[in-house]
Amino acid sequence: MIGTIRMAGICLLVSFAFVPLQACSGNSSEAGDASTEKAPETLPGSEDMSGPAFDIAERLGLGWNLGNQLDSHSDGVSSETAWGNPKVTQRTFDKVRAAGFSSVRIPVTWLGHFGPAPDYVLDKEWLDRVAEVVDYAEKAGLNAIINIHHDGAESRFWLDIGKAAADPSEDERIRQQISAIWTQIAERFRDKGDFLIFEAFNEIHDGGWGWGGNRTDGGKQYRCLDGWNQTFVDAVRSSGGKNAGRYLAVPGYCTNPEITVEHFRLPEDTVEDRILVSVHYYEPTEYTLTAKYSEWGKNADPGKCAGENEEERVIEVFSALYEAFVSKGVPVYLGEIGCVNRAAGREQEFQRYWFEYVITAARTCGMAPFVWDNGAEGTGNEKHAYIDHGTGEYSSEPARKAVETMVKAIMSDK
Repeated sequence: MIGTIRMAGICLLVSFAFVPLQACSGNSSEAGDASTEKAPETLPGSEDMSGPAFDIAERLGLGWNLGNQLDSHSDGVSSETAWGNPKVTQRTFDKVRAAGFSSVRIPVTWLGHFGPAPDYVLDKEWLDRVAEVVDYAEKAGLNAIINIHHDGAESRFWLDIGKAAADPSEDERIRQQISAIWTQIAERFRDKGDFLIFEAFNEIHDGGWGWGGNRTDGGKQYRCLDGWNQTFVDAVRSSGGKNAGRYLAVPGYCTNPEITVEHFRLPEDTVEDRILVSVHYYEPTEYTLTAKYSEWGKNADPGKCAGENEEERVIEVFSALYEAFVSKGVPVYLGEIGCVNRAAGREQEFQRYWFEYVITAARTCGMAPFVWDNGAEGTGNEKHAYIDHGTGEYSSEPARKAVETMVKAIMSDK
């Protein structure tokens, strides 16, 4: 879990006239509709809400994750249906676009689909399927992001940052593999237009989720990831074609916002303003992921929420990201945000309030949010289904309402 930030720019969102959302007062059984208090038409500082960071955030808009799909894996081999989702179709992405999303993030795990060193040749059939899904997005009029996803999961596979930080020769081996694999991916998509973005990696960490050896190794893991990000950028740019100027995304350590603000170093690039920083936001995790708590925010029952001042926490984190990156022209996007589905009406109202507050705050700070959808239907722990991955239909009526809330939040005041 992420600790509290204390910094000079802590009220940056307020300076942008971000007015905290207000959940309507409710009785003991209903939270009331989530709502937004509209900010003034002319925001203080609105003349600064332009440039490369805001431009790409505006273009990406609201994003949707095709989670637990091409990133799923079993026995060391990734497979589209390994974790229970049906194969994605063109109709899926058409429906995603119609629902109000502008972009899709397509996580991809490459385990079991590359050969031995030194060439690490990618399996053509798997690469072709990734390309087919990217084509679905293009035909639907969606921006798309593809990446290397669970290959770096908790240092359990070949992207082992723990070993790399401890052994320079292992780090060099991994960098060679990164270069080989990203070169092949980049060459496969070198003629695709700007709708396609490459994201280097997902949540790179040593298994401690930001609270492991990275806290005690003198920054070795952070510098390792910086090197991996640089290798990624160099490999893509060297592949030519439209990759010479393509938008590229690089993650901070564990995609943790605070660690990223404190330790991230932007890679060098051959073109200007074409690198995005990727972070994720699932706070507080005991509300958004495990559903230990059922309510969130200032109108929550104190016994049913994770803590006090929860809206202020959003402002703290997003203000820090704005000050460190967006205000300097470096784009940031929230590659994953999420809040698991709830069964009861009151709990569903608070879930929608969380989405509306977080997405509105992200938009105000010039950051594009991508909701995590793993296709897991039901309610409670890790249940993030909103849109059926095979048909594009809403997973449920509450899911439809949640998506409508997200779209409303990203479109507000535009």
